[in-house]
Amino acid sequence: MFRTLLAKEFREQWRTWKMIVFMAVFLITGIISPVLAKYTPELLKSIPNLPAGLAGIIPTPTMADSVAQYLKNTEQFGVLLVVLLTMGVMAQEKERGTAAMLLTKPVSRSAVVLAKWLTGMTIVLAGLLVDGLACLAYTVVLFEPLPFGTFWILNLFLFVFLGVYLTVALMASTLARTQAIAAAGAFGGLIVLIILGSIPRVSDYMPGQLMAWGNSLVFKGDVTAWPALGVAAGIIVLALAFACLRFEREEI
Repeated sequence: MFRTLLAKEFREQWRTWKMIVFMAVFLITGIISPVLAKYTPELLKSIPNLPAGLAGIIPTPTMADSVAQYLKNTEQFGVLLVVLLTMGVMAQEKERGTAAMLLTKPVSRSAVVLAKWLTGMTIVLAGLLVDGLACLAYTVVLFEPLPFGTFWILNLFLFVFLGVYLTVALMASTLARTQAIAAAGAFGGLIVLIILGSIPRVSDYMPGQLMAWGNSLVFKGDVTAWPALGVAAGIIVLALAFACLRFEREEI
């Protein structure tokens, strides 16, 4: 029955175009990140009447700029996409009455939540694969080859980072009775995580620190963020467990 649930979720994501939009945005992100890194300084230098002194301090773009742009774009677009992808998946089942019909089948409530979570995480993983391959290819063309192994470790950290926001959005959707409340809860969780990530010292333990660790690995730095990785994994496990527990006890 769990395989049937997974198949249902993937079909729904495909038929509602969510999966297609997600993959398309990630593909575009992977392409434009190296392009922006390469040509933004040149566009700035071409501004008419730009003072010579200012033009001289604009640095020549390097491979590091490509990776930085990739991280920035994937983080920003990725967080927004996973929240939009996930924030209504449970609430809409309850709001439309399909959850009650689904639970008449021999399937546990926790399996329903886990199937939605696993579907979302699989789509994120596929999106990062497309995103990363596009970035690798265009960085080779415009700059030089990226360190292959460490670049994919960086993407693994991105996967965990985005998984935090996806799981929090899923938990909010499980707690809510309507899609509107689910959306408010998902974006509320997003704001809380962003605020905590901006507080000095606290930010060292937040999932956002994984980006700095991944970037350091690519360029052989000495930055690590094991506490942030532990916190990210803890948030995912606790939010998913709470979502399952809440749905098990909810009256449908």
